[in-house]
Amino acid sequence: MNGPGFSSNVPYETHVVLNQPPPFAGRQLWTDDVALVEAVQREGGGAFAPRLAVYGALAGDELYRLGFDANRDRPRLRTHDAQGHRIDLVEFHPAYHQLMGTAKQHGVAGLSWHEPQPGAHVARAALSYLHHQAEAGTSCPLTMTHAAVAVLHSQPHLAEWARKAAAPVYDSRDVPVADKAGITLGMGMTEKQGGSDVRANSTHAEPIDGERYRLSGHKWFFSAPMSDGFLVLAQAPGGLTCLLMPRRLADGDRNAFRLMRLKDKLGDWANASSEVEFCGAQAWRVGEEGRGVATIIGMVMMTRLDCMLGAAAEMRMALAQALHHARHRRAFGKPLVDHALMTNVLADLALESEAATVLAMRIARAVDRAAIDPAEAALARVGTALGKYWLCKRAPAFVNEAQECLGGAGYVEESMLPRLYRQAPLNSIWEGSGNIQCLDVLRALAREPETMAALQQELQAAADADLRYSQALQRWEDSPGFDEGQARAFCERTALLLQAAVLLRAESPMADAFIRSRLQGEHGLALGTLPPALELGEMLARALP
Repeated sequence: MNGPGFSSNVPYETHVVLNQPPPFAGRQLWTDDVALVEAVQREGGGAFAPRLAVYGALAGDELYRLGFDANRDRPRLRTHDAQGHRIDLVEFHPAYHQLMGTAKQHGVAGLSWHEPQPGAHVARAALSYLHHQAEAGTSCPLTMTHAAVAVLHSQPHLAEWARKAAAPVYDSRDVPVADKAGITLGMGMTEKQGGSDVRANSTHAEPIDGERYRLSGHKWFFSAPMSDGFLVLAQAPGGLTCLLMPRRLADGDRNAFRLMRLKDKLGDWANASSEVEFCGAQAWRVGEEGRGVATIIGMVMMTRLDCMLGAAAEMRMALAQALHHARHRRAFGKPLVDHALMTNVLADLALESEAATVLAMRIARAVDRAAIDPAEAALARVGTALGKYWLCKRAPAFVNEAQECLGGAGYVEESMLPRLYRQAPLNSIWEGSGNIQCLDVLRALAREPETMAALQQELQAAADADLRYSQALQRWEDSPGFDEGQARAFCERTALLLQAAVLLRAESPMADAFIRSRLQGEHGLALGTLPPALELGEMLARALP
């Protein structure tokens, strides 16, 4: 008996494949992202657009495919060789090294340093955003390498390290830095007893001479353990101090530290995170003794920005996956995207994604101009903490909503959504959890008057663009003073105002929907509850061609 989907020529054929979306790979992640293209131009990185287009094509195709392999075959720790010698090597799938090599070559870890011109930090941020969409795990060593240069370049005795970390070269060999043209850097800050309270660290740094020390102790989280060097915090005679510990000494010998095990993490599978013990490892002091936290602060602005970028990138890729599926999948007689409630969900996701992207790029401009503009430096100081808190809080729920758009397919690894869902909570934990960020915002605004002035100036710049926004801003200004117990509520309101301000100044067609839903309360607690009389179809057309 013949019927739809059956063939009499193949007696045991059960069905033909129908109503399935085509593969996602092969997209151009730069030109497909109107909000990103506009933001990079607006924030001063437009000169780099041709290079971003090249990387957008790579990220949406070759790197996208490599990401599946890098996550499928997780890193493995080999503590000893066959003869019993201690080697402390982490083995990665070849796809990991291809991802790292391509990223380094195109400036994901160093464009802003090896081509220092106006807009370079904005372009580097866009490169990181594109790369993170394809594979997030490699973003960890790339971010740390980029951020470490901010600290190392001011240390004359570490100039070679700064130059090679910024170089567009990746070399995975386990050899001394002198034998490499390009290097990567990791970090070791937290210990078992302290966590975010790094002043509780017990690792000891014993002076050898004016700049060299010997480390004894441990680190509970030691990121990217195959890096060429690591910035660590340890207790020197003068107090908590930042040090650079090489993996290999100048004579080629292994430095005296041991990788105890790799962390069995929820996600971030392509990247290795470890526990380590220092057994007299040599390290160079970075900055002054007792000023370890102040020294590391030079990196924090960079790493927090990349946490923002990572969260925004995860939202963007989840949105793109959901829209791609909904446009090609039919249900109940028409494409999913044409069902009114699904349209509302997808448009709400598109709105949230664009607001995240434009805020991250605005803060990237503040970082770009921080060295020459005190107001922008102050905005970067508070904006990176504020943005990291809010965007990273939004990402997990956002990705889960995108999964639901795909139904069961969104719970299957081939869709990439499970990987994004595992990855989404990480940025809210890395570099300080949400409470740490909110308390830091309050601390900055209370102790550094220039940060409040910069924040108010940024918010006031959009006050004349929309009466509803102006009224919300007035309510914010009239709110009571800083209360630690209300720090999250304050940061949420402030972040929403910042996002609205950027959308208004950008003249984004998303601004009206954002103000109605996020500032005026015409929105439920779940995504997909946008108010009526919005042009949802136009919002989706803007979100993804």
